[in-house]
Amino acid sequence: MTDSNPKGERIAKVIARAGVCSRRDAERLIADGRVTLNGIELNSPAVNVTADDVVLVDGKPIPVAQKPRLWRYHKPAGLVVTNRDPEGRPTVFDLLPKNLPRVLSIGRLDIRSEGLLLLTNDGELARKLEMPATGWIRHYRVKVHGIPDGNALASLADGITVDGTRYRPIKAETERILSGTAWVSFALKEGKNREIRRVCDHLGLRVIRLIRTSYGPFKLGNLVRNEAEEVPGSIIARYIPF
Repeated sequence: MTDSNPKGERIAKVIARAGVCSRRDAERLIADGRVTLNGIELNSPAVNVTADDVVLVDGKPIPVAQKPRLWRYHKPAGLVVTNRDPEGRPTVFDLLPKNLPRVLSIGRLDIRSEGLLLLTNDGELARKLEMPATGWIRHYRVKVHGIPDGNALASLADGITVDGTRYRPIKAETERILSGTAWVSFALKEGKNREIRRVCDHLGLRVIRLIRTSYGPFKLGNLVRNEAEEVPGSIIARYIPF
């Protein structure tokens, strides 16, 4: 079934909706020759499928798509947000509560960071919520070694370029100054890889602890480390258009 047929949905979207992986990873599986459609190996994601088609990934049928579900999870420091780590480090998915189905993370937190991580059974939902176009603000509390310069923090509101990478506007304010250290709040929309750490390094501040406290309307709240709590469907419907 090809683009000339308007019925159905793109195969990568269907695979993601079934919770197998993200849409981008589904496209990678197709490029690697690991996906068949009605017995034929695919080499392009530019294909539409319907419920009548048989899609196999690594020779196995994809799961029946379930309704999108979302969880708030308190990621501890020391865990990698990946399904398989080539270095053998412990991952978030190794230690998730056993009552959770197969889930994907929405965005990432690096191994040293902690706090709120959103999880979903729906790869398409994960893709949607990761996109900067969603406009959701991520909030962080960051303990740094050094005393922040208020003017330097304020200038981040105009965006900043660090080592050739352009970061969009960031709101940063000093919360509390201690003996040689400080707590700083950060709010940003994009969240590129290690963005806060790189910006802090650029400002002469060494990050000691980094905690994500919210992702859009969802907050870490009182979740204890490694605890996951499902977001009610009514809340999902309020904040996430489908």
